[in-house]
Formats: sequence, C-alpha cells, structure tokens
Amino acid sequence: MPEQKPTVALVTSPRFVEHETGQFHPERPDRIRAIHRAVRAAGLVDSPDPFPDFQLDLGTMPHAPSKLLEVEPQPAKEMWLELVHPRRLIEHARRVADAGGGVLDQGATPIGPKSYEIALLYVGGVLTAGDLVMTGQVKRAFVAGRPPGHHAEPDRSMGFCLFSNIAIGARYLQTKYSLRRIAIVDFDVHHGNGTQAVFEDDPGVFFVSMHEDPRVCYPGSGYEWENGVGAGRGYTMNVPFPSGAEDKDYLDVLRRRVIPALEAFDPEVLMISAGFDAHLDDPLANVALSEAAYYDMTRELVALAERKCGGKVISVLEGGYHLRALGRSVVRHLIALGE
Repeated sequence: MPEQKPTVALVTSPRFVEHETGQFHPERPDRIRAIHRAVRAAGLVDSPDPFPDFQLDLGTMPHAPSKLLEVEPQPAKEMWLELVHPRRLIEHARRVADAGGGVLDQGATPIGPKSYEIALLYVGGVLTAGDLVMTGQVKRAFVAGRPPGHHAEPDRSMGFCLFSNIAIGARYLQTKYSLRRIAIVDFDVHHGNGTQAVFEDDPGVFFVSMHEDPRVCYPGSGYEWENGVGAGRGYTMNVPFPSGAEDKDYLDVLRRRVIPALEAFDPEVLMISAGFDAHLDDPLANVALSEAAYYDMTRELVALAERKCGGKVISVLEGGYHLRALGRSVVRHLIALGE
C-alpha cells in the first residue's frame, strides 16, 4: 500500500534557539529544545534530534497515530512585515540587533544579535504554513518558533514579542489568497492584545482571545467589553477566566460561546495562537489546565474547521514556559490536529 500523505505539517527549525533573551528569561531557547525532544519521544517525527545533549524528563509520552510532514522555513521578506508594522518599528528592531542586542520595551523583550533574523524566520514559518494549507499540501500546520508574537502591537514590540506573527500571517492570507473571512482563536493565558490591535476594526477577521482575568494578568487588557471598533465591532470576542479556572471551564465556554460564534462567522480558514501557559504547572499565570484540555480544545476547533472550511487550520506557537508541560501539551495539540 502507498504511504499515507501526512495531514499535518510541523514547520520549525533548530535555528530558533539563536534568539537570545538572557540566562533567566522565561522565553528561553530551551522552549524549542523541549518541543523537538517531545515530538520525537511521541513518534511524531523520525528525524534525528538536533539537540541530543539536551536533558528533559518528559515522563511517559502518548504515542502519535501518524507522522508529521517536517518543513524548514525560510526568513520572510520585510515587505510582509509591513502589512502590519510601520517601517520605523522594523528598522528599530533590526538596528538594536545589529548593535549586538538590547531591550525593545520596558524590560520584557530583550533581543540578541541574531534576534531580528530569527524573528523574520518565524514570520517566514507562518507564511510557509499558510501556503501549505491553502494549496492543499496538508490540511493543517503547526509552526513551532520563537520569539512569540501576539503581544506585539502595530507600533510597538512588547511582552517577549518582536512582530505580530499570526497577524502578519492573516494579512498575508488576505493579500495572497484573497480570503474574506479569517478566524483567529488565541488560547494563550495572556490576552492577545497585539492581534486585537491589528484587527479590531476589520470585519474580515474574527478574533477570539481566551485568557486569565486582565485585572490580575499581563498585559491588563482583554475585558469582555472590548469587542472591536468601527466596522469591526462585534468581530472581537474576549473571554477572561478567573484565576484557578480548569479544563471544564474552558471547554464549557468554548462549546457554548466560542464555537457558535465562529460557526456564524463561517471562516474560510481557522488560525490558532497556541499558547500553552494556561497549564497548571506554568509559572507565569494562575490558570490550571491539564494537557488533556489542549487536546480537547484542539479537537473542538478541528471539528469546526472540518464543518466550515475544509479542515484548514494554521496554528502558531505563542507562550508556554514550563518545559515539560510545554513539550507534552504541544504533542497533545499536534495529535489532535492530525485526527
């Protein structure tokens, strides 16, 4: 029998460890090492681990029923960044990196000498994933890179994020494939303020952010009454959760509120800002999700995509700072994307 074509692409590169944030920063290169180790421990890919000396106890891993298509991205051209960011922000990030590194905001977003190049590589990965899905080479794709992007607003880098990766990807899909209805679901524990800022006046993008209560969690935005502006009013949905929220709380809201809203929107493609820092072991917030929640939420979103847009899903890594929890949760997310 001929070998079955992979349903899901994993777009990533060992080069993502070259974005240097300092010894004690939570958004550290080991996040990528943990994901590379986990996908191999689960049997999702067969290629050699590029970080054989990295030590991480993952425990007993679930075994994946199918393999992923591994894809190495290329850096994006700067023209695609300009779909979201002004030239001055792009130039500032490049110049700070060229000078040997520095800090792009009030201290949360340090960069090293290669960070600008690696940020372009991550954007390139998102664009590659878009092409793979939109041309039918795979049904779904997950981009595992860094630095993350959902806090980067059009005119400022912030919250560990240089550029708004998923927003650039959505604008790319609008530009290259003439898509008129794109849905973005962000389940990172922190509000996706950058993505919201890009699309809050755009009725062609329905943005949903599920996050911890902004009164107690960075960046302090994402209240329910933030629902878009102008022509985009009603196309932003913020769902804040109390500290200590668990799997059942997220799944109930996803099924009762988010999925029906997305059904009504009728997207042509579904994008996911996949942050895994709502995990109960994560050090940067106070939500208590298990790995099973990421599997269950992803299955719900995949089922929606199958009903509405031919199963097309583009998922982009955001947060997740406990290495074991990150690796294991990404595996559950990938397994669900492939089912």
